[in-house]
Amino acid sequence: MARWRTPVPAGARPDGPAQPGEQDILPHRDRPDVARPLTRGDLAQALRVCAVDPVSSVLATARLEIAARAGFGAASGQAWGFPAVGKLEAVCWAGANLVPVIPFADPARRAQAVAAFAELARVHGRRSSSIVGEQWAALGLWEHLSLHWPPARDVRADQPSMAIGTAPSLAPEPTVRRSVPAELGLVLPACVRMFTEEVGYSPVASGGSAYAERVRALITEGRSFVRVVSDDGGRPAVGFKAELGAVAGGVAQVQGVWVEPAFRGRGWSESGMAAVVAATRASIAPVVSLYVNAYNERAVAAYRRVGFEQVGTFATVLF
Repeated sequence: MARWRTPVPAGARPDGPAQPGEQDILPHRDRPDVARPLTRGDLAQALRVCAVDPVSSVLATARLEIAARAGFGAASGQAWGFPAVGKLEAVCWAGANLVPVIPFADPARRAQAVAAFAELARVHGRRSSSIVGEQWAALGLWEHLSLHWPPARDVRADQPSMAIGTAPSLAPEPTVRRSVPAELGLVLPACVRMFTEEVGYSPVASGGSAYAERVRALITEGRSFVRVVSDDGGRPAVGFKAELGAVAGGVAQVQGVWVEPAFRGRGWSESGMAAVVAATRASIAPVVSLYVNAYNERAVAAYRRVGFEQVGTFATVLF
């Protein structure tokens, strides 16, 4: 997984103004059809843009909230805003993921925002491991950037965005619980197996310390859920797992849902997700969301049985 290093090209310092003698990378930043890097002073307005659709923007909102509290370095990325002058209408988080948030309906204005964010992404170069967001926005960005960036490893163009804001329709599995820090050695291998199955390569193939730290942080924050069982040798093993990958704006986005192959076909994903939904709504966020590949019809059907409803469509471009 690519690790973001906050770029600071001339004239685009996210935590402050350009330094004397720096050349502006965006000489036309005063035009209404271009985007600009945001400063911390812009973040309250950027969060209001995200609040228009909290479910679709939760990935960006979570990073923006960190940036507002502790700076862009702590959030590991940048925020871009559109238009460059006047009230912000759209934002794009640029970190490990490139996440556009364009919450208005006018097709022409949408196209302007996508083109403006694509131009900033072209100037900065590809540093994200994916583009992810609402289908038309993510694929629109890639249409522009494919002319300049290396080829994508995979384009997942149809991913139902699903959410639930009520109690689950199924009984929660009572043995699903939050994992604890002492179980990192148990949880991390399951996370690696899930990631490898889903994305196609191991996140720890070249060291993977960043991935391990991410898993550790989710466990520490109470955002890692597991169902622990005994393997054939009587040793503890993870039979089901899921994480809350992003929590912000009253929404918790579930990521990394996985069932050990030996236990698939038994309804463990449904009862496990029901438990995750119930626990999350009780103490973390009232709305639980996720997105899933449309071709994974069994998973889509399982989430519907839990009570999730489709509220939009995402797309992801993987590098």
